[in-house]
Amino acid sequence: MSVDEQTELLSGNNNDDVRRHNLSVILGLAHRSGGLSRAQLTRQTGLNRSTVAALVAELVDRQLVVEVEPSSSGHVGRPSHMVRPNPAAVSLAVNPEVDAITIGVVGLDGKVLRRVRHPTPHKATATEAVAICAAAIEGIRSELDFRFRIVGVGVAVPGLVRERDGLVRLAPHLGWVDEPLAQMLHHATGLPVVAANDARLGALAESTFGAGRDVNDLIYLNGGASGIGGGVIAGGVSLAGVAGYGGEFGHTLVNSAGQICSCGALGCLETEVAREPLLKLVGLTDADDDELELALTASRSAAVLSEIEHQLDYLAVALRNAINVFNPRLVLLGGFLGSLHAIAPAYLDHQLALQVLHPTREGVTISRTQLKSNLLMIGAAELVFESVLSDPASSSSTVV
Repeated sequence: MSVDEQTELLSGNNNDDVRRHNLSVILGLAHRSGGLSRAQLTRQTGLNRSTVAALVAELVDRQLVVEVEPSSSGHVGRPSHMVRPNPAAVSLAVNPEVDAITIGVVGLDGKVLRRVRHPTPHKATATEAVAICAAAIEGIRSELDFRFRIVGVGVAVPGLVRERDGLVRLAPHLGWVDEPLAQMLHHATGLPVVAANDARLGALAESTFGAGRDVNDLIYLNGGASGIGGGVIAGGVSLAGVAGYGGEFGHTLVNSAGQICSCGALGCLETEVAREPLLKLVGLTDADDDELELALTASRSAAVLSEIEHQLDYLAVALRNAINVFNPRLVLLGGFLGSLHAIAPAYLDHQLALQVLHPTREGVTISRTQLKSNLLMIGAAELVFESVLSDPASSSSTVV
């Protein structure tokens, strides 16, 4: 750790500020790594052993970390205890889409403990979605045993969400306009609720636990039933925009002679690159991303291959713009976009080679997300855990 980092670590107006800051650092290191020994925490923070021990003890008392006896390593001396994020501190995660609402339980260790998909026969209104979620959450709370504590509920919304209060300004595929979703769900469940754009949360999840870990500059695009969104990490910082509306790659122009989009503009990416035509070509009406990919991979239809290449042509246009503008190290594709790339990676690479500025394209890796179908559950949970990680001393969790 550098001198500047140690100075920042120990900064504070008084002893309580220092303690709060150091608690946040210790918990953050354990959370992102999955667990570190006390000795590793001492080395990485620059704090002395007794201070680290006291901070860990407080986090254990707050049920945010657990200490685990180390396995025998053959090293001389007494091995240091492992400090791991407490998997019993959980967040509930919600992702409403046009065809289903998915609800999950995610531990502070980033592991998805449960995920349930509730198909909806029609686009659910915000009121209907809240009712479905409230009933599902009540069932989940009744099934979790006494060891679990719920920190809050995070919602990954396919639309523009005002992050300071969880107001859904516009979710065109769902037909939601100015819906106070976070407030409604809080009143229905009694739990703290936060909400944000689903693709931004996907980028957050991948940069914390997935393929984007330790990558400071990346672009993430996700394709789902409710269209295409994205997120940008630049210099290690999420670019969300002034109100949290950044990353709407699905509404960038890719075809000036194209169709009118649900947003009212002409030729947006998600008018040319969409899940519905792929489902129809493989004879599916309702499927999750894993099922759709399996069907696409198994198909030998010329029409399926033609549609995949058509969609990759327009995806390449959007990626050309994004790569030229942001110059990332990594481009991650999630949802059905990851499936398109997995089926024809050479085709997409060839299209990009023809369009992107050569120096900008150098060193850029195109890959799919690692977290796959758990991505948005983890991202929504991370939104909840942010407040805990930033100030563990003020965190409170709800007994199930």
